[in-house]
Amino acid sequence: MAQEYSISLSRVVKELSLTEKYLPKSAEEIQITSRDVNRPGIELNGFFDYFDPTRIAIIGRAEMAMIESFGEEKCIKAVDNFFSLKPPAVIISRGIIPEEHFLHSARRHGVPILLSEESTSNLVAGLVAFLNVELAPRITRHGVLVEIYGEGILLVGDSGVGKSETAIELIKRGHRLIADDAVEIRRVSNISLVGQAPENIRYFIELRGIGMINAKRTFGIGAVKEQEKIDMCINLENWNASKTYDRMGIDNEYTDILGIKIPVMTIPVKPGRNLAVILEVAAMTYRQRKMGYNAAHELLQNLGMDLSVIQGTESTVEINI
Repeated sequence: MAQEYSISLSRVVKELSLTEKYLPKSAEEIQITSRDVNRPGIELNGFFDYFDPTRIAIIGRAEMAMIESFGEEKCIKAVDNFFSLKPPAVIISRGIIPEEHFLHSARRHGVPILLSEESTSNLVAGLVAFLNVELAPRITRHGVLVEIYGEGILLVGDSGVGKSETAIELIKRGHRLIADDAVEIRRVSNISLVGQAPENIRYFIELRGIGMINAKRTFGIGAVKEQEKIDMCINLENWNASKTYDRMGIDNEYTDILGIKIPVMTIPVKPGRNLAVILEVAAMTYRQRKMGYNAAHELLQNLGMDLSVIQGTESTVEINI
């Protein structure tokens, strides 16, 4: 069974700059567990079959106008029936101030009321984006996450292969560190993974022979970033003379992380190789391929070869993370 995560309502209030109109208890004690939100139009009309009591409800100008059109008696009943379902919180958008009967029902059923000046669409988008990150399924894996030319690169490999040293060199070349040693990976959508460092070790890098350094203090605020989308994974491994490494870039390898396929490149490590430069080229090559250009294909065309008969392979590999 998948682990369920939660955040306090106080974090939602802070993130979206909400005003607390009514709270039955401290916002720190109220826990939010669902990444979905609800605009309760059908519930206010009395249809409750598919209501999810774990979702935050957002009421905008349309819902308020509909309630007011019911007439006083039906309006009060509809609002009270909705609050009896006990959603974890109700946010009213566009700076609308609720009527007293609305607040009375909220107090009666212990449902928090929050106010926002944002338009309903912007409020929904901001809330869903925030909850998708904070409540996403996640794993923590050994590795280093860096941003190179805007691409999130997850470096993996055995301890001592040079991941942290390479990250330091990349920072010196103007790129940014997200996490060293432990990377917390979250699945924020069906196609996206986001990585960050656990808060207690954020910005720290371990260099054997030197010890711990704080990249933010040593190299400046521009050298670090709190989180980044994971675009590709690079597996660093000690050079094996008996192994055949990809020399053309036609084949595609992927690894599965939280059910999402991430492109993988395996780069052999040996003395004399400048890994920072190699990773910069890997990031630029990946971006070119996303934009539809493949240097290997161009070379084969220049050599007069028919690309239709040259089939690259696609495989899923297990990597040490």
